[in-house]
Amino acid sequence: MANRRLAPASEQPAAFAFSSENADWAKGQIDKYPEGRQASAVIPLLWKAQEQNGGWLPQKAIEAVADELGMPHIRVLEVATFYTMFALEPVGKFWIQLCGTVPCDSCGARELKDYLHHRLGAPGHVSADGNFSWLEVECLGACCNAPMAQINQDYYEDLTPDLLGKLMDDLAAGRPVKIGSQVGRTSSEPLGGADTLTDATLFDGSRVGAWRKRFEKDEENEAGKEEAASSEQRAASDPKPARPDAGRAAERPVTDAPAQRAAAGETAVKPSDKDDAADRTESTAQPNTPAPAAPETIAKAEAAGAEAGTQSALPRNEPPPQPTNSGASADAAAPASAPHPSDPKKGN
Repeated sequence: MANRRLAPASEQPAAFAFSSENADWAKGQIDKYPEGRQASAVIPLLWKAQEQNGGWLPQKAIEAVADELGMPHIRVLEVATFYTMFALEPVGKFWIQLCGTVPCDSCGARELKDYLHHRLGAPGHVSADGNFSWLEVECLGACCNAPMAQINQDYYEDLTPDLLGKLMDDLAAGRPVKIGSQVGRTSSEPLGGADTLTDATLFDGSRVGAWRKRFEKDEENEAGKEEAASSEQRAASDPKPARPDAGRAAERPVTDAPAQRAAAGETAVKPSDKDDAADRTESTAQPNTPAPAAPETIAKAEAAGAEAGTQSALPRNEPPPQPTNSGASADAAAPASAPHPSDPKKGN
């Protein structure tokens, strides 16, 4: 990109001062700002100083603007070196600022850059005839008509290497040139002309008050008739299938409840339900299944209590009997154990 350094001392003028006309103009710019805010006019004054000096800013011009605004020289130098709109070295009669940011780069700015390299050499140098110098800059705000370049004060858009070469030839020869798009585009409209809002009634006033006709009775009736006729035609050409079950409750299986059995002339309570209700020993999840006998039920309850931690009846000073091996065969004889002293049947 740009080399933002001041020109060598050999090219710097010895002094700079605004002309009387430009001094009055500068005073008018400064008066636009309230007291204590005169520094806000720094960019307009630098632009006018560059214009007066032939298109570039020497060091003495930067210092003159700083003195005019009561600013330190370094502050104005920071502004001048930041913006590429200020040329810090001598430029040609036609200073070409070529946009190289993404929209222009995608549309052909690289080819334009190669062309300028081939014709003028490296950027920042004035051509031998003094007519041209060029520089690649950041976005110039004409992305819709990319690629583009600014030459002195004017924009030239929709460029190609051939169009740029012809434009430079015309400028050097003093022939008139067309600013803006070089392919006949108007402003930023699409290539080939505008393709939206082309209906003449949008602009000739014929639509003014047209909306009121919608509320006039006669036309409303006519519209209703036309709509009814259109609906009948659609129904005849594209009938919809009938849905007789639409909106009806979904059928569900009848519940086998006492009320339904009584309504059907049957016994309200089934005999199996009576049998299940009469069993007081244990509730069963399967109806019609006989409950186990009372001794079997008691044995199951005792076994469950033992597993749940029921207190053993053995004395505390006696060791508990060894448990039966769970892996022993059911028909294997259990080993004889010593009779317990408290068992009268096994004491003999």
